[in-house]
Amino acid sequence: MIAAYRSVRNQTQQLCQPLAVEDCVVQTMKLVSPTKWHLAHTTWFFEQFMLMNFFTGYQPYNEQYLYLFNSYYNTVGPQHCQAQRGYLSRPTVEEVYTYRQQIDAHMIDLLLTAPQDNIPELRNLLVVGINHEQQHQELILTDIKHVFSSNPLMPAYNTPDSEPASHPIQSMHWIEHQGGLADIGFEYHKLSQDKQYQALSDLFQIDDGLAARALLCSEFCFDNEKPKHTTFLQPFAIANRLVTNGEYMGFLEDQGYEKPEFWLSLGWQWRKDNNATHPLYWYKQDDIWKQYTLAGPLTVDPNEPLCHVNYFEADAFARWAGYRLPREDEWESATSNCKLDGNLMESNRFHPITPDPQSNETKLIQAFGDVWEWTSSPYTSYPGYQPADGALGEYNGKFMCNQQVLRGGSCATPTDHIRNTYRNFWSPETRWQFTGIRLARDI
Repeated sequence: MIAAYRSVRNQTQQLCQPLAVEDCVVQTMKLVSPTKWHLAHTTWFFEQFMLMNFFTGYQPYNEQYLYLFNSYYNTVGPQHCQAQRGYLSRPTVEEVYTYRQQIDAHMIDLLLTAPQDNIPELRNLLVVGINHEQQHQELILTDIKHVFSSNPLMPAYNTPDSEPASHPIQSMHWIEHQGGLADIGFEYHKLSQDKQYQALSDLFQIDDGLAARALLCSEFCFDNEKPKHTTFLQPFAIANRLVTNGEYMGFLEDQGYEKPEFWLSLGWQWRKDNNATHPLYWYKQDDIWKQYTLAGPLTVDPNEPLCHVNYFEADAFARWAGYRLPREDEWESATSNCKLDGNLMESNRFHPITPDPQSNETKLIQAFGDVWEWTSSPYTSYPGYQPADGALGEYNGKFMCNQQVLRGGSCATPTDHIRNTYRNFWSPETRWQFTGIRLARDI
């Protein structure tokens, strides 16, 4: 367990290595948190839910941090205003790193000395904490992208070791599904107590952090992925690949942003209120479409997957193209046999890439990584859903209103964090995340 914990904590700090201190304190909109805040909040999570509950005699590192770095857990106390996180020049970035070091030391002591009877519960909390930190790893990347894009210098966060080749894109093909009964949701295989203790014993022997994380989190899912249940699907077809920049340019050239007949009412209002005319981070230079990326400004490649559109834009494009967005149960059923790999965070590209031109047109590709795929499904509970007990019950369930489900992960999602049952969710106007489009249709 210690190796798994250290692995995720080190990975977060490695993501911050390209950043200057000044980069880590900027907040460019309410939903974009400073990198410093992410570093502190993920530390607060372990302190609040593990050290304060299980470490005998533990005293908070700093009482004020319990307020400053609580995000939305009302059960454990009030929080600092989200939109004012960028106002906090103190604690300094250095002080936040010291906070991380101190909490890490206490966490390792806790994992080494906890009574055996506490280990199963500590393991469960540790797994949640690791997955929570992985979510914030993605947010560190998407938030710093928004920060850097707001700077006229448009600085680069990283430069990939090599540029992926741009291939002519294959025509879109449709993979048909005949519908019928489908099992949806995560299936948990509960181990006996003896096997739990054996698995935990094995974990203490593993030095490889990634291997330890894989074993530790192999049976984990968030509560919103449960319970597994049976649903009925009508026959449908789903596109074998993602929508490309070039295909979306067709929507722009046809003045799609000026045609209300393709837009939901709320979407049309959003478009007018924000004067939206193209995807986020796109701009024209000498009549050529450019885009800001974490590698700096680049010319928009028409063969790459489209990125940084919100639900309203995705739905409008689908209507314009004569199709629709997939429902989340269709997406899960269609990807149930897809290999769980792709252009994910560990590729260090942090940008969608053109699929292999030799990809089999009869198989669904780019299911994982590149971009989170909008679905037409509102974020609601599954039949029989029960939120977790206590404060962690606030993690997902209370957001089941005015959100849309996204599936598949992105180029900023850690590889061992994603699975085909994973339900991401954002409000429909969200587009600073790595979000894109896969089309579907009825048959």
